[in-house]
Amino acid sequence: MNAVLAPAPRRAIRDLPDELISQIAAGEVVERPASVVRELLDNALDAGATQIGVRLLAGGVRLIGVEDDGIGIPPEELALALRRHATSKIGSLAELESVGTMGFRGEALAAINAIADCSITSRAIGASMAFTLEGHSGEIKPAARGVGTTVEVRELFYSTPARRKFLKTDATELAHCVEAVRRHALVRPDVGFAVWHEGRLVEQWRACSVGDPMTALRQRLEDVLGVEFAQRALALQPLDGPVRVSGFAGVPDAARARADQQFVYVNGRFVRDKTISHAVRSAYEDVLHGQRQPVYALYLELDRHRVDVNVHPTKIEVRFRDGREVHQAVRRALDDALAAPRAAQAAAGVAAAGPTATGPAGHDAAAWPATAAQRAWGGADLVARTHRVSDFEALWPQRPVPAEPTRAALQPQPDAESSDGLAPDPQGTTALPAGEWPLGRAIAQLQGIYILAENAAGLVIVDMHAAHERVLYERLKSQLEGSAILRQSLLIPATFAASAQELASAEASAELLDALGLEITPFSQRTLAVRAVPASLARGDAVELARSVLAELAQHDGAEVAARVLERSRDRLLSTMACHGAVRANRRLSIDEMNALLRQMELTQRSDQCNHGRPTWRQISVRDLDALFLRGR
Repeated sequence: MNAVLAPAPRRAIRDLPDELISQIAAGEVVERPASVVRELLDNALDAGATQIGVRLLAGGVRLIGVEDDGIGIPPEELALALRRHATSKIGSLAELESVGTMGFRGEALAAINAIADCSITSRAIGASMAFTLEGHSGEIKPAARGVGTTVEVRELFYSTPARRKFLKTDATELAHCVEAVRRHALVRPDVGFAVWHEGRLVEQWRACSVGDPMTALRQRLEDVLGVEFAQRALALQPLDGPVRVSGFAGVPDAARARADQQFVYVNGRFVRDKTISHAVRSAYEDVLHGQRQPVYALYLELDRHRVDVNVHPTKIEVRFRDGREVHQAVRRALDDALAAPRAAQAAAGVAAAGPTATGPAGHDAAAWPATAAQRAWGGADLVARTHRVSDFEALWPQRPVPAEPTRAALQPQPDAESSDGLAPDPQGTTALPAGEWPLGRAIAQLQGIYILAENAAGLVIVDMHAAHERVLYERLKSQLEGSAILRQSLLIPATFAASAQELASAEASAELLDALGLEITPFSQRTLAVRAVPASLARGDAVELARSVLAELAQHDGAEVAARVLERSRDRLLSTMACHGAVRANRRLSIDEMNALLRQMELTQRSDQCNHGRPTWRQISVRDLDALFLRGR
């Protein structure tokens, strides 16, 4: 075991055989049958197909057949289809730097042909007949087929049996193949897809004929991911700028234990990118509970010169020229969609569907008309009213001049002689029909924990502590927004043993750290000293904060990400403050106080979840209540 190994005899440098080169390339491109399906689907879409069929045997190991109705391949070009680096997609460096097709390398078919038995049957537009190319023999012969192309791949990895041993069961490989088709289907609702396995139809998604692209996308999402996903997804509103973000983001309640419903497309290509993933996590982190994973389908469009798709053989990774603008665009689009309280949208859906609607099902982009609270109180200008119980100071807004003269008669005047100091309902909620308010009219308090309210849909149950906590939290955040980052110098610098990476990041990003309110300087060759932190984080752990920021800078190398670390640290402190200031369980509230909290929830961003991601309210429809008591049966 400890003997010194003798050096291997020298071998001469020589050219590798073409077949071995193709097999090496296949090891990078083809990991399993799903890799072949992905490459063949890319080619079919580039050919302008509107209907694509995928036929599989033994999970794709024995047979992968992809049929399309695209433009086809002329017979004089058919022989080139299986050659390495032969492609119709690009012809110059300029075209490579602005790729607009799904495929472009010209090596996928050659690599697949090196490890499997391939054949291509194609008939070009205007051709009188089809022709078949046999992969290994190179023979071309006439065939019968309509316009389009069929590629068949048989006995995958037959020439490299060691690779075949690493494949999983047929059922597992089939699942990966279906997932590959699903990823293409979600970005091309204008194309129909069908997947057959062992002669049985496994999945089929018909082409959407709706003219509006967003309506077609929503229909395809419903077909592929299920009705529940489509109904609980918020439409993103595209914003002007170099990066256009559209698509659908699931509400926090729709989050899952696994990240199996997260789809990101850049210029129509499915990708996995750390910058985009970080932007999504930062947008959701304030509304998700625990380690739940959000669901979303995001579609990014930007100038093809600003993104490099020639990064990885599988084409699933990209590199952006300006990652910061991509991060900001994704974060902003998701923030705008998630910020609006969904109570108003749910009420809008109830108004459209009738009194037996099931609650928060519709999340259309159409805005809910101004609520009674917004009309009577002038929007979200909520200022605390003095009260003898400090826990309730945030529950009553200051009374402005009513926006509508007819509303004035409904406003009760404050009773200066009130012995208990509790203000009457300032918005006159008790005098209004329950349907006027998205979260309804308070009717009772349950076990000192929950508020029961009646709205047009039925019964609303509110966790009063969680709801009040979110209201306070958002108020504290808004008070700090827009102000410059004030720096607090530490009387005694906080030192810590730093790694080589942390030392390098601190030195390279000194100006950025200073802009973020941090002063981190070398204390010795292996030690860093934190001499100043943002004033709003002065009570936090300076060393933990510094390590977090330096780690993010080393991983993502961006001011946007580093600033987000500080924002998260600040938000944690504000969340703790809000939690301690919110009303506690078993605190008895009057009807007026409960109504005041409901009205503030309707005007507060992200009020559907508390600071820890738990829901603050739930809707029980009249239909659900009828079912409990068997009414109408």
